[in-house]
Amino acid sequence: MTKHYALSAEARERAGKGVARALRREAKIPAVVYGDSKDAESISLPVKEVTLEYHKGHMFTNLCDLEINGKKQLVLARDVQVHPVNDQVQHVDFMRVTPKTTITVNVPVHFLNEENCPGIKTNKGSLTIVRHDVELVCKATDIPEHIEIDLMPYDIGEPIKLSAAKLPAGVKAAGDGKRDITVATIAAPRMLLEEEDALNAEKAAAAAEAEAAAAAAAPAEGDAAKEGDKK
Repeated sequence: MTKHYALSAEARERAGKGVARALRREAKIPAVVYGDSKDAESISLPVKEVTLEYHKGHMFTNLCDLEINGKKQLVLARDVQVHPVNDQVQHVDFMRVTPKTTITVNVPVHFLNEENCPGIKTNKGSLTIVRHDVELVCKATDIPEHIEIDLMPYDIGEPIKLSAAKLPAGVKAAGDGKRDITVATIAAPRMLLEEEDALNAEKAAAAAEAEAAAAAAAPAEGDAAKEGDKK
């Protein structure tokens, strides 16, 4: 079941940049609540509490018990605008949800047994993460906090696919299900890669020298043939 946190808000009638600036001077954040076939509501939230929840990193996967002027609604943050310099939250979009609401949401990927992975422990490779989170489809009340992939079966060069994760019941990968995305790989040790690059460079240089020698020899052979004809 999706985890919850709580916020208290106040309804506001006016909107616009001027109103937003005035709210921020009062240590409040403008926000909007929409969805569930109801009219959108403009609200304001206390900046301290919202910023704290945002930096915990769970606002997009945890449900919020939002109280507006004493009336509670179940919502999920769908967009958060932050200040480009101080990372303070500037605006939040919340969507109303119910147990019947199906959504697409980005969920973090956690990797297990990295220290015992054969490609890392035995062959000195390193984990290269391609996607830190993946897009899943599920009920709003059943959003997993994260998904897990066990690294024990993997060696160097093997792609680690989303299908390796055990998804909770009722949760599936976004899309048509035909494409199994790569979320990570086990990269070879840097020294081994450098040796391989050096060997490839030597082979390329040797091939270039052989080609140049063959090209230089061709005119000489042609001139010798002509000289033989004259005799």
